[in-house]
Amino acid sequence: MKYPAKQSRRKVDGILLLDKSAGITSNTALQKARRLFNAAKAGHTGTLDPMATGLLPLCLGEATKFAGELLTADKCYAATVRLGVRTDTADAEGRVLEIRPVAVSREQVESALARFRGAIQQVPPMHSALKRDGRPLYEYARQGIEIERMPRAVTIHALDMIAFSGDGMDFNVACSKGTYVRTLAQDIGDVLGCGGHLTALRRTRIGDLGLETAITLDALEALSPQDRDAMLLPADALLLALPRLDLDEDATRRFRQGQVVRTGQEHEPFTGRLRAYAADGGFLGLGRAETDGRVTPLRLLATDFE
Repeated sequence: MKYPAKQSRRKVDGILLLDKSAGITSNTALQKARRLFNAAKAGHTGTLDPMATGLLPLCLGEATKFAGELLTADKCYAATVRLGVRTDTADAEGRVLEIRPVAVSREQVESALARFRGAIQQVPPMHSALKRDGRPLYEYARQGIEIERMPRAVTIHALDMIAFSGDGMDFNVACSKGTYVRTLAQDIGDVLGCGGHLTALRRTRIGDLGLETAITLDALEALSPQDRDAMLLPADALLLALPRLDLDEDATRRFRQGQVVRTGQEHEPFTGRLRAYAADGGFLGLGRAETDGRVTPLRLLATDFE
């Protein structure tokens, strides 16, 4: 992959919906995209494992202020599971622990999937970035140390089998934050009595953002600088699930200065976070509304943001 000649970083703001390929880390993908844009500042909205592909929203410039917004969003994946083989990472990158014969029917698989729909308890895998005493669990795992992990509550909103081949299956899952799909694959295999592990994973949606307009790094490299910039979404694309508040000129000025403003909506109170817009329609940032009509600025774009 070729990058622009080294030069001073430029101020570029927006969100790139990247279709990450397999075999690279999320940070590697981020840094490659950043170099293609020659962006001064960049960050991502939550990682994908190197094996996984699919949607990885990247934030450039001022949009990085809102990168954390998607960490709590629901996500959708397409997954492939091989039954009969358990690995120490619950995916194809791990060491094989056990091989068992597979003799299950489609009906048995459907019955197993039904047990995982809704609110469930899931034990995080040892090969994860969750920390214990300041160290990620995968560091302990690499040393052969098993750390006790408490089950965590997650929600499986939808879990649908797409294909079944006797010793393997494809399924789509929509789930809450904190769900490990490789753990889900392993647990399904355990319920079936044969074990299993994840062999492929593709993230298709995060919150309101989908793969439909995402672009690969190779396709991004082939574009002109102007066409690359045209791929960027505005910073508020991460916040579309929040209510919108439009301010008049006076409230716009005070909100930009970090001052509390009033919406004049005391008779239709709304409490919670919202996205605020200037009198000219430009996005200002995040605010928090109180029931008395006051709105406190929480996170603002720089005043020179275009």
